[in-house]
Amino acid sequence: MGESFGAWQMGDDTLVMPLIDQANLACGFHAGDPLTMQRSVALAQQHGVQIGAHPAYPDLQGFGRRHLRCSAEEVEALILYQLGALDAFCQAAGSRLAYVKPHGALYHDLLADDLLLAAALGACARFRRGLPLMLLARVDNAREQRLADAMGVPVLFEAFADRAYQSDGRLVPRSQPSAVHAEAEQTIAQGLAIARGEAFVDCNGQALQLNADSLCVHGDNPQALAVLRRLRALLDCT
Repeated sequence: MGESFGAWQMGDDTLVMPLIDQANLACGFHAGDPLTMQRSVALAQQHGVQIGAHPAYPDLQGFGRRHLRCSAEEVEALILYQLGALDAFCQAAGSRLAYVKPHGALYHDLLADDLLLAAALGACARFRRGLPLMLLARVDNAREQRLADAMGVPVLFEAFADRAYQSDGRLVPRSQPSAVHAEAEQTIAQGLAIARGEAFVDCNGQALQLNADSLCVHGDNPQALAVLRRLRALLDCT
């Protein structure tokens, strides 16, 4: 959320915020600007929503979904830079960051590179003791948990209601046409299964079950508002 930038508007944040528990707010590198960040923090605070920093590679043109060749030192610095920017608005509003969830290509690069993951964990540890890092829930998260434990950083694992999955719990790449669910009912069914700890169907038609702490719906999905309304209502009834 908070991904509007200047005259460019993204998502229905005002309508979405009352439906969620956690908001991943852009920090200006892939989307967002200072005024949007300030307004997003205020909106989240108004509705009692946890504020998560959503740092990314410096890639406004590519919406942070292009892989950049950054060193581990650069990754740690760019995450710290973005945390500081968003936290300034949090402090001014009497709030603070609840967790960190990297965005887009940076998020996925952490899954494949121990040095980059350590850099992200290091940024969290240096910024504030006990600040959690949110990562992708897969079939096996032993690697991520081991590295996080070694650095003393809490981790949260998240799953996606609106994305197709491979058999190991990795997301189907966005370069493939089936990567994002086109049908709202499919998104709702997958989201409910994940929230209830039940199996759902992966891209190969096989059963997949994930242990997730958080359930994500992308704000740039045109169906996001309708899906969230249904999911919120259904989850509140269980």
